Amino acid sequence: MSSVSRGAAESPAMASPGPSLLILHGIDNERPPDHWQHILAAALRERGHRVLYPQLPEPCAPRFERWQEVLWARLAELHGGERVVICHSLACCLWLRSAAAVAARDPIDRLLLVSPPESASLPDNGACFRYEGVDAPALRASCRSPVRVVCGELDPYRPDGPPPWAAEVGAEVDRLSGVGHVTPDDGHGSWQSCLDWCLDPAARIEPR
Repeated sequence: MSSVSRGAAESPAMASPGPSLLILHGIDNERPPDHWQHILAAALRERGHRVLYPQLPEPCAPRFERWQEVLWARLAELHGGERVVICHSLACCLWLRSAAAVAARDPIDRLLLVSPPESASLPDNGACFRYEGVDAPALRASCRSPVRVVCGELDPYRPDGPPPWAAEVGAEVDRLSGVGHVTPDDGHGSWQSCLDWCLDPAARIEPR
C-alpha cells in the first residue's frame, strides 16, 4: 500500500491534437508520486496531452463493478486525436473482462497492458476480478491497433511468462529482463521507454 497523492494525478490538462490518454492503476495503489504511472501522467501533461489518471475506488478492497463504472465514465471523456489506454496489474483484468463491451461501444486506438496477472494468482482482496478465460476476438476488437503487452520476467503474478492470449490476439510483447511486477520496488519510477511509446507506438518498451 502507498500514500494518497493529489495534485498532478487529478486535474487533466487541456486537450491537444496528440494522444488523449487514460491511465488505470492496480490493486493497493493510491497513486504514490514515485510510481511510474504518476510520473508518466505528469510528463505527458507537461507536453500538453490530455491525461486522465483517476483514483479507482477502494483500491485495497476493490469491487469489479465500481471500477468498471469509472472505466466507462473516463472512456467517455477521451476525445481528440488518438485515444490511448494504459493499464497496470489489476486494471489489466478490468480491461480483459470489459473488452467485449468496449468493442461493442467504441474501440480505442491503442492499448498497453503492463504486468497482466494470471487469474489464479490474484490475491483474495482482488478475487472478484478473476476470469475464466480471455475472449481473444473481443480483446483484439477493443483496440484498433495491435495490443501491446509488457511483462517482467520475474513477475510473481505471471511466473510462466507472457500470457498465452497475447499470441492469440497478435499482441506485441515486450518482456523485461530482471524485472518483477513493474513497480517502484523494482525501479520503475521514471520510465522513459514507456513515455516514448505513448508518443510513438513504434517505440519498444524496455526496463527502466
